[in-house]
Amino acid sequence: MSFPQNTGHAAPFPRLSILLHWVMAALIIVMLFVGLFMAHNSTVHYASLFTLHRTVGFLLLLLVIVRLINRFTNHTPPLPNDLPAPMKLAAHLSHILLYGFMLALPLVGWAMLSAGGYPITLWGGCHIPSLMGFHPHLWGELRCLHSLLAYGLILLILAHIGAALLHGIIRRDGIMGSMLGR
Repeated sequence: MSFPQNTGHAAPFPRLSILLHWVMAALIIVMLFVGLFMAHNSTVHYASLFTLHRTVGFLLLLLVIVRLINRFTNHTPPLPNDLPAPMKLAAHLSHILLYGFMLALPLVGWAMLSAGGYPITLWGGCHIPSLMGFHPHLWGELRCLHSLLAYGLILLILAHIGAALLHGIIRRDGIMGSMLGR
């Protein structure tokens, strides 16, 4: 399969969209590594990592809401006209999945902590309310779901990076540059 060597320039995303994309990308990568580390190592730093994970998770939940509002009010640039229909469909579906995972992970984490009876305290002593009462069995199921969602998000991120590289290196259609502000 060969791709056209399109050296066109796609319209850039709005600056706020670019800022939210890269800030959230960095925070999500940190969260995934911290979460994986916490799940596979119990260290003397666990309490600090747990506080970091909760706080950044709640921040990401707020940021994804801001990002969704931004996406609906500031339309994204159109995909290149020469992009095959299956690739356009994959782009749209993958973004829906990414937003779904970015919403689901912190919400499931919040519900998990609530079901486990854990107080949800962020940095600075800020408390957020529980979503439900103590349910130990549900806590276990939500913990498993939180882990599965995290692994699913890792796979989606890898696919997203692969697609960005496809557009930037092989197709050279300007899509990758549009999220870099070019």
